[in-house]
Amino acid sequence: MHILLATSNQHKLVEVRDILEPIGINVTGLDSLEKTYAEPTEDADTFKGNARLKAIGYAQATGLRCMADDSGLEVDALEGRPGVLSARFSGKGETREERDQANNLLLLELMKDIPAKKRTARFACALCVADPDGTIVAESTGAFEGVIGFTPCGEHGFGYDSLLFVPSANKTSAEMEPEEKNAQSHRGVAVLNITPKLLQ
Repeated sequence: MHILLATSNQHKLVEVRDILEPIGINVTGLDSLEKTYAEPTEDADTFKGNARLKAIGYAQATGLRCMADDSGLEVDALEGRPGVLSARFSGKGETREERDQANNLLLLELMKDIPAKKRTARFACALCVADPDGTIVAESTGAFEGVIGFTPCGEHGFGYDSLLFVPSANKTSAEMEPEEKNAQSHRGVAVLNITPKLLQ
């Protein structure tokens, strides 16, 4: 079975591929396509809505079964922000790395006066798989609970990984090895939850 993952983010591609390829599902990203397709507008106000828009849009455009995720960080002290705006929270940066850095700096600034007990947060992920005719084949969700740290820690991952401290592991998401993270992360859980539906 082959699935197109609607992303050019190599971190996401590796994360999903590591889970699905051992069970016989071949995963490729947008960079593997011979032509470039216009990115569907993500204007839904939920992760699930945006995942659906991306999966259906790319499946119809490419003629391939497509998996799309929308994910982000929900911080309780910020009333769920940055939420669906996680990737462009600060509105700054040209490259993904520059945006990540600007987003992390803004989050730390907004959280500077929030005490440790009130820094609860989670990564949330919604996944959708769609066929070229627009049919939704499967959907799932996942969450990765933690607290926002006071300083970035760890070299792995991307986005807000260095700021989400996971008490049960006593480390940030960015300090986890890929296998450890995939077993419990929001995206890893969502992929594991959707897998039985793909194999039916």
